[in-house]
Amino acid sequence: MSQVTTMTEGSIVKRIVKFSIPLILGNLFQQLYNTVDSIIVGNYIGSDALAAVGSTSSLINLLLAFCIGASAGAGVVIAQYYGAQDERQIKTAVHTTIAIACVSGAFMTAFGILFAPLFLRVMGTPTEIMVQSVTYLRIYFAGILFSVIYNFAGGILNAVGYSAKSLLFLMIAAGSNVIFDILFVVVFKMGVEGVALATDIAQFLSFVFIMRFMTRSEELFRVRWKDVQLNGQMAGKIIKIGLPTGIQNMMISFSNVTVQSSVNSFGATLMAAYAAYVKIDGFNILPVLSFSMAATTFTGQNVGAGEYERVRKGKWVALALSVGYTFISSTFIILFGKQIIGIFVNEPEVISLGCYILKFFCPFYFLLAIMHALAGTIRGTGKTIPPMLIILVSLCFFRIVWLKITLPMFGDMKWIFAVYPLSWTLGAVMMILYTWKGNWRPYGRENERF
Repeated sequence: MSQVTTMTEGSIVKRIVKFSIPLILGNLFQQLYNTVDSIIVGNYIGSDALAAVGSTSSLINLLLAFCIGASAGAGVVIAQYYGAQDERQIKTAVHTTIAIACVSGAFMTAFGILFAPLFLRVMGTPTEIMVQSVTYLRIYFAGILFSVIYNFAGGILNAVGYSAKSLLFLMIAAGSNVIFDILFVVVFKMGVEGVALATDIAQFLSFVFIMRFMTRSEELFRVRWKDVQLNGQMAGKIIKIGLPTGIQNMMISFSNVTVQSSVNSFGATLMAAYAAYVKIDGFNILPVLSFSMAATTFTGQNVGAGEYERVRKGKWVALALSVGYTFISSTFIILFGKQIIGIFVNEPEVISLGCYILKFFCPFYFLLAIMHALAGTIRGTGKTIPPMLIILVSLCFFRIVWLKITLPMFGDMKWIFAVYPLSWTLGAVMMILYTWKGNWRPYGRENERF
């Protein structure tokens, strides 16, 4: 296990930063090839196609978010076993995790292909882009199995501090996605079909490389296909910890589907502007989630090793890094928003609306950072239900109620986007209060003020 990065010793700042950087870069590369889709679609197919691809994002994320959240449960379990150096349990957890991934991915493939038209109609997708939306979504879901297995496998590597390998495989996927996007859309003129097919190929390559690495590794996380099976007791433990996070992520994505439906009601121009900004939004949110994941892994390993003082200090480090990043990134987007949105589409009205949208987001990302950094620390102790409830109330239920009340009353698009800073404020305040007063610490609250 000498190649694996342990978080139970050494400088806390260096350990969290070293672990977070590959996660951040990996997420940004993943966002990159999604962004390239939008740039190519907006410039070579048109704003209607950009709206069609953008309108599917919320639905795709709805299903993926559940599986990624569930994989977080596996990450916490494996991180704690790794911190305790329990080799037998690590091996059992790894193979059970891969089995869960295979079952989940197969279900999502069938579900997505069969029900794509139904969900798009429920979301109020305009008639003029319905055919393109259904086509893109069905081709995308044909390859989602590979994405699900990759994310679960990446969660295993992250749990033992091996996040750099996940970055390498995502870089390969991102590069191939760019190449195939250009080939299928620009050269072969395949439209949205080509965009979806390029994404499928990229996901398949990331799956091939990560599983090739894990099946050939001599570390404890080595995967042997003959040993991949659902261990009932281990699956129960993984699901118990991961299910709340999975439900939380799915419900947040559901609230985003509600937001997307509200955006759809204002027509294809606003849909295109929102689709463009969502890609920019990812460059803020994904690093925040990476720091949260780093906090979870750091906490999990140190709880397993009984290093509770490192858990206390790690919480503050993750919080400072996450908030600091959002201040820098938000400032950059505010200063160069028009130019950045102009990369995706060259229609002045769409660019103007995109700049209008970013004003509701950028000044307030630090609140999201506070909420997720604290939630990541708490999850690492195995307490996943309280963060789930806080995030569900603030990022899901509040948003849905807000939109149901304000839009019929005022009918102005600003009420759609105002829900984001308001929900982040609510979530940050609730998470701070729970971190301060809640019963989540495995070491007690003595001598700790926050």
